Amino acid sequence: MSRLKILPLRAHSRLPALRSTLPMPGTVVRVGVLVMLVVQGACAAVVPELPPSRPIVIHSGARIRSDPEHMKEVNEWVTREQRNIEEDPSFWVVGESSTAENFPWEGMVLGEDTVTIRIPLGGSDAALVYQIYGHLHLMVAMDRQEEWLPEAPTAVGYDLEHAIVTRIADAWILGRTVFDTAPFSPLDELVYAMDAGFLEAFMFTARPGEFAASRAEWVRENPGEIERYRDWFIDTFNREPPGIRAN
Repeated sequence: MSRLKILPLRAHSRLPALRSTLPMPGTVVRVGVLVMLVVQGACAAVVPELPPSRPIVIHSGARIRSDPEHMKEVNEWVTREQRNIEEDPSFWVVGESSTAENFPWEGMVLGEDTVTIRIPLGGSDAALVYQIYGHLHLMVAMDRQEEWLPEAPTAVGYDLEHAIVTRIADAWILGRTVFDTAPFSPLDELVYAMDAGFLEAFMFTARPGEFAASRAEWVRENPGEIERYRDWFIDTFNREPPGIRAN
C-alpha cells in the first residue's frame, strides 16, 4: 500500500536531483516532489484505482471514516497539485526542516513566485500536505486562485484560509484512511476537529491573533461553541487544544 513519502526525483535543470530524505535542520531545499499515490513510471495519464479506505482511530476511541467517492475526488486534485508543484517552472515551493511539530501556516514565508514552508522532521509522511498548503497560498498570490480553488475563486481573508485548510485536511484524511500514512499530531488534531464539526473553533482557537473581525462575528453567532470545542478536544486528545496549551 502506498504512503506519503519522499521519492528520488529528477528536479528542474536549475537544481541537482533531490535526495530521498528531508534536509538537516537549518538547510533549505527545493521541495515539491512527493508522490502520494503511486507507482513508479506509469501514472502520468491515469490516476490508479484507490485502495479501500479504512477507519482511523485514536487512543480515546474517536474514529474517522472517509467517503470513498469523496476520496477519489481528493485523490485526483492532490495528484494534479503534486504534479504541478513538481513540474511548473514558474514558481518554487521550498521546504525548510523544522524540529517542532508546527502547523503548515506557522513560519510560512510567501513571496512573488516562491513560498517557504517549515516541514517538521517528525512528520515526513505529512510533507506533501504542507507543500499543498504553501502551493495554494502561492497560487492565490500569482492570480491563479480560480484555477486551484474553484470552490472559493474570489475568497479573501478568513474565507480563503478556511478553503485552503479544508483542502489540506481532506488531503490528510486521504493519506490516513487510504494510504496508511503514519499518525502526526498537528494534522490529526485538525482532521478530527473538522470531522467533529469544530473546524472554525479549531482555527479561531489555534490562531487567536488572526482573523479578528471574522472571529468576533463567529463568536457572537455561536455562543458557547469555543467552550464546547475545548471540552471535546480534551476528551478526544487528553490535552488542551492548540492556542490554549503551552508550547
